[in-house]
Amino acid sequence: MTSDNPNVDTQSIQFKAETRQLLEILIHSLYTEREVFIRELISNASDALTRLNFEMLTNRDVLDPDAELGIWVEVDADQKRLKIKDTGIGMNREEMIENLGTIAHSGAKAFLQSLQQSQGTVADMIGQFGVGFYSAFMAAEWIRVTSRSYRPEDQAMSWYSTGSDNFTIEPAEMTERGTVVEVQLKEDAAEFAQEYRLREVIKKHSNYIPFPIYLGEKNEQVNQKTALWRESPRQVSEKQHHDFYQQLTLDIEPPLSYLHLSIDAPVQLYAVLYLPASGERNVFSLRKQDGLMLYARKVLIQEYTLDLLPEFLRFMQGVVDSEDLPLNVSRESVQSNRVMAQLKKVITSKVIDHLKSLANDKPEEYIRFWKEYQRAIKQGIATDPDYWQALLPLLRFHSLKHPDSYIALDDYLKEMKLGQEKIYYLLGDDDRSIAGSPHLEMFAHQGYDVLFLTDPMDPFMLLRLNQYQEKDLVNAATRAADLPATEQDEKEESTEDRPRLSEADTNAVIERFKQQLGDKISDVHITQRLVESPARLVDPEGALNTEMQRVYRLLNKDFEVPQKVLEINPQHELIRKLSALPEENVLSAAIIEQIYEDALLIEGLHPDPASMIARIQSIMKAALD
Repeated sequence: MTSDNPNVDTQSIQFKAETRQLLEILIHSLYTEREVFIRELISNASDALTRLNFEMLTNRDVLDPDAELGIWVEVDADQKRLKIKDTGIGMNREEMIENLGTIAHSGAKAFLQSLQQSQGTVADMIGQFGVGFYSAFMAAEWIRVTSRSYRPEDQAMSWYSTGSDNFTIEPAEMTERGTVVEVQLKEDAAEFAQEYRLREVIKKHSNYIPFPIYLGEKNEQVNQKTALWRESPRQVSEKQHHDFYQQLTLDIEPPLSYLHLSIDAPVQLYAVLYLPASGERNVFSLRKQDGLMLYARKVLIQEYTLDLLPEFLRFMQGVVDSEDLPLNVSRESVQSNRVMAQLKKVITSKVIDHLKSLANDKPEEYIRFWKEYQRAIKQGIATDPDYWQALLPLLRFHSLKHPDSYIALDDYLKEMKLGQEKIYYLLGDDDRSIAGSPHLEMFAHQGYDVLFLTDPMDPFMLLRLNQYQEKDLVNAATRAADLPATEQDEKEESTEDRPRLSEADTNAVIERFKQQLGDKISDVHITQRLVESPARLVDPEGALNTEMQRVYRLLNKDFEVPQKVLEINPQHELIRKLSALPEENVLSAAIIEQIYEDALLIEGLHPDPASMIARIQSIMKAALD
């Protein structure tokens, strides 16, 4: 650049070799979205204003002490020119050379060496280089920076570069304090000379900059300025939270609950987190993906951040802002390091604690949450090694004694019978089919509760959850679920006047079942675990457990379904009358087949229920005859 005034002192300064290389990489490789250069320039302006604020706390001898602290964005669409002005701390000649003439003052050579040795991307490695200003060269043919320092005695200076080998610096005419960044846009970046586009970018990335941002000749303030999450939690009303949530998501239904955090240790953060009323994203929602909005000093860094919560909590919506956050140069991705791990740990613990408080203090609202998000909590138990135990108190179940309400594991323990040492559960496809299961008959008869597990995620959860508060969880359909005998139970058993088969008749009827069913079953036993049903099916000893069978089935994995053991109730009237029926009677075989297939149907294992119709009709006809 050549100055219009031939008498001014214009100096051309060459970039260092490694700085030129780095600048080339930054211009062509670093950013995935071009618009971020506007965010970077506005962030620099905000930083300059913040620095002036600190200076004026102890020094009133500054240029224009009463000037408004703000940022002005102007465009000339015809010239394709963008101008961003601030009334911040400004720069003199030496500061311009230091801040704009070198990249992060040092380390460019080290960066280039790291780049040559690494297989990663530029963005992954460049966190220690403060070069956001240079991102403007993605869209600029040239950049001119004119600045006047806050020191009254300092002269205004102008810096100019096309992003090539050198930059020029010269005195300038500027009476007010601050900095003006002028960008001559490339032809393919002309969109950034349109006010509507700038308004969109500013609202997206810089809406909560703590200084007003004015756009265009009308000086329209386009940023909201007040960051609700940085307000004192006690001073923000529920209505304000609901309004902010609606603005954030466009969800017309208020959140089920919200959490407002202001934490200084072990890591500094501000956050507002919302629990949406529905697990299904509204078709008009502004939030199209999972993830929290991540800010650093009120500047948006990532719109959808998945690194702040474990996967099972990604239904949460909200904002996290931290002063401690180390960023990469583009601010488009956060470096994986100890601070991010601390943020995730603190936020996750706070969310889990909040859900526990909701369950204890507002149980009806918690049940609304449970109906929407139970699968996510169960996923956490099944897959997360760090938090699965903390999630256990959040579980809720229907059960044999609570078919129309929900109970927690702690509630189950409080209601356990004297001498009961196990927590019983039963897997099934739905509550209605479970409630009619023959596996529950003895539990109901003796007053034991059984949890109903009908969600597809339940068998995955049970692969990890096998004990709670030192009580084993046992499947009620297995032989391991034998109930402890009590004095009352034994009294009832001894006085119960029910007809019984003799040992010989029992053995005979078992043999008839074996002969008729053949290799459809692995064995036939008698059982005392049935009350109303004639038979049930159980897995043989050593077979793949029921939970894994369901997991394989849900994953469409090939596995060999074990042949079941048929257990029959020798006291059931149907079994006793079958025993008395002559073996050659045509009904004998049909009844045995029907008892077996009824058991298959109850277990949800029958491959073709309609095939039973002809047999049922023949049994009905024989009964009528």
